Order: sequence, then C-alpha cells, then structure tokens
Amino acid sequence: MLANAQGTFQNLNFESANLTPIPAGQYGGSVSIVSALPDWTGYLGTVQQTQVLQNNYDLGSATINILGPSWNIGYPGIIDGDYTVMLQAGAGAGGLINASIAQTGMVPAFAQSMEFSLAEVLGGNGFSVSFAGNSLSPAVLSTATSPSGQSYNVYGVDISPYAGQTGQLEFTSIANGRDSSLLLDDITFSPNAVPEPSTLALVVMGGLALAARRWHAKGS
Repeated sequence: MLANAQGTFQNLNFESANLTPIPAGQYGGSVSIVSALPDWTGYLGTVQQTQVLQNNYDLGSATINILGPSWNIGYPGIIDGDYTVMLQAGAGAGGLINASIAQTGMVPAFAQSMEFSLAEVLGGNGFSVSFAGNSLSPAVLSTATSPSGQSYNVYGVDISPYAGQTGQLEFTSIANGRDSSLLLDDITFSPNAVPEPSTLALVVMGGLALAARRWHAKGS
C-alpha cells in the first residue's frame, strides 16, 4: 500500500484518533469529532457534526461512530488496526437521513484507482462514494474477514479522471426507506487501474474452476 504517498489527504485509515480507551467489554459515549476523526468532517443529513460516538452505536438513529480501541463487544467488528468508522443512516430531524464523512484533499498525480474496505451491517441498505461532487462507481475487488471476525469487501473505484485535482472525497451511508449502517476503513490510492467488470468475472470464474478441479481430484 502507498500509505506514505496519499497526496494531501490525511488519516485515511482512521488510526490518527486521539481518544481515551474504553475498557474492553464496555460501551462509550460522545467524543469530539476533532479527536475521533482528525482531518475529517461528519454530516448527518446536511448538518455538520461536532460529536461522534466512541465504541457505541444507536439502533435506528442516524449517528457517526468510531469503534476502537479495545472494541470487542461482538458484531460489528473492527476491520483493521485499532479503529474503524461506522456510519449509521437513520432517524433524524425530519425523518430518515444519511450519515457521511468527508475530507478535502488532492488526489495523487500517480493515482489510477482508489481502494477501501467496507462492510454493510445492521440493515445495510446502500452507500455512495463521490469526489468533487462526482459519483464514483465502486467494484468489489475481493472479500476478507478481519481478525475480529468481521467480514468485509475491498472495493475499487476509477479515480484516474481526477488525478492531481483537489476536491472533497465523501463516503455516505444511505437511508433509503430504513436505517442503514456501514463500516469503513483503509482508504488508499493506487497506481494500478481497477479491473474491468468482465476481467473481475473471469478471475472469479477461474478461481471457482480451479477449486472445482482440485475438489474433483481429491475425490477421485
């Protein structure tokens, strides 16, 4: 990963949090977003937030949460490192509202793609990713399970049209008729292009075919 060459974007893996650890097995409360998510801003609907929840979440309500460190109260789990962000779309002022985080920075000149780890949990109902107001189209590159037992997808988006440009990068959990939550971690820029959907399909089919041949050989 090119973590040391991420343009002007900062804290893309959320490990820069400056928080007092909550004892393992306990829930936390509200903390300053400046301490929890340095370099990021958070929004519930269109309202910018000054507080987020640490090691806690609110079923049904729109919240922004940071899990970690020492978060071990079952599901959902941390994806990687000490911290993972959880965005909960849900009930808010005037009805169901989205939850999002955003940061303004420059896409590295070398970047062809951007990758991130994401899991839709607790009624996951969709998400969006945008740069400078332009919607990006994520493709699943792989699936994995974290040491905490949390399953997640690694997504890739084509960021090449914006290489060298400055704008706002935004991740949103979408409230589409119900509450919806997602976990987000490990955002990175890469000089490698995102494979075309047809290429991804061939890779998956090839892997399945290889597994089938091995199973057949084992059983014969």
